[in-house]
Amino acid sequence: MPLGRWKKAAPLVGNDEADAESQQLEPEAAGGEPGSGSAPASSCCSSGPPLRPRLVFHTQLAHGSATGRVEGFTNVRELYTKLGEAFNMEPAQIMFCTLNTHKVDMDKLLGGQIGLEDFIFAHVKGQKKEVEIYKSEDALGLTITDNGAGYAFIKRIKEGSLIDRIEAIKVGDLIESINGQSVIGFRHFEVAKLLKGLVKGQLFTLRLVEPLKAFDMIGQRSRGGKSASGGQVGTGKGTLRLRAKGTATVEEEPSAFEEKAIEKVDDLLESYMGIRDTELAATMVDLGKNKKNPDEFAQALDEELGDFAFPDEFVFDVWGAIGDAKAGR
Repeated sequence: MPLGRWKKAAPLVGNDEADAESQQLEPEAAGGEPGSGSAPASSCCSSGPPLRPRLVFHTQLAHGSATGRVEGFTNVRELYTKLGEAFNMEPAQIMFCTLNTHKVDMDKLLGGQIGLEDFIFAHVKGQKKEVEIYKSEDALGLTITDNGAGYAFIKRIKEGSLIDRIEAIKVGDLIESINGQSVIGFRHFEVAKLLKGLVKGQLFTLRLVEPLKAFDMIGQRSRGGKSASGGQVGTGKGTLRLRAKGTATVEEEPSAFEEKAIEKVDDLLESYMGIRDTELAATMVDLGKNKKNPDEFAQALDEELGDFAFPDEFVFDVWGAIGDAKAGR
């Protein structure tokens, strides 16, 4: 569901996969020539339907590897499968991806959008660790996100918080289990709810997996950036928007109103639910920007995002944030 003035473009793959594979395509990614990611135009004498544009992106493993190429994916899970093929590994080894940096930089996290000239760095599983924590405070100080393919991980650690005082826990760590309960396959909001529900005054255990790091990243412990919305869009003039449902599309960048509204809603998601997710925030802005009142907006949220069970107070605050962004506040 495109945002605002974003325009839907042709799907990524050709009508005939076999014919598409036989075409010699140049990458439209970092290091590629502008506009070279499309199949050649069909001649007047060709038979059958013309091939549709196909985008190619350059990629490396974040801890170091040769450069590979990925193409033909229409959602995040398919992207991880393609990355696994490119590096001859199981897709389950890939924890998350960053754009244009090999570092564990949450401001550059790949979410639902990739700039057409972005370079994809895949972060893979490294050291496993188990940490026992005494919950001495109501809030742990964690913000959770997920990779869209079954892994929830730590996106931010609040300075001075309970978790900030535990050196073993780092931004980018995959949460594998909580008190022995596996959370692989859980969405970020489900993991955040489990953590929030832990009883104060008791011990609990987190089993975590660090991303494998390059030499220049060893010892790095970032608390995470304030907002991911600025890093999601990428560097290209357009973006590839990946969707959980439907086909990926090439779209124009969001308007100033949409960018501001998405950031405001993402901040509210963190405040209320302990998660950050610009794709979810963008969907909520899209659902609310043309609604006449908060009741219509709440109904649209229930129909599209009912699994989240957003509280009424949160829905009203999101409605107000979208209105403030429209008014330039």
